[in-house]
Amino acid sequence: MGRRLALDASVLIAAERARQAPNDWFQPDDGIGLPSIALAEFKGGIACARPESRPRLQRFLDRLLELVAAVSPYDEVALKQHARLIAWTVRHGSPRGQDNLIVAAIAAATRRTILTLDKRAHFDELSGVQAIVLSL
Repeated sequence: MGRRLALDASVLIAAERARQAPNDWFQPDDGIGLPSIALAEFKGGIACARPESRPRLQRFLDRLLELVAAVSPYDEVALKQHARLIAWTVRHGSPRGQDNLIVAAIAAATRRTILTLDKRAHFDELSGVQAIVLSL
């Protein structure tokens, strides 16, 4: 099996906007996890989109979900990782947005590497978190 990846919402959004197939962003043997918060962010985008765009966005999401090995929940293990990451950011004076910390916590809890386009999130600087930052 290839890499164990956790997709950040930035990858979903960019792939859809570029009208690329979801699997253009990773290898066929990668084990893809989708943090539940990233799914919520994308579904929120669908809900906020113009009515004529919603079916296209939903089709994209449906195709993506067929490729995903698991939608990773914010469970007890992720909650503990989240608390650890909050403490780490406070100690290091390195605040992060809560959604990004939740993505990082779920990735750490599921032992996945975050696949992101968000350079500003600095996921790879967080203790116990690995990330691949794609560039377009």
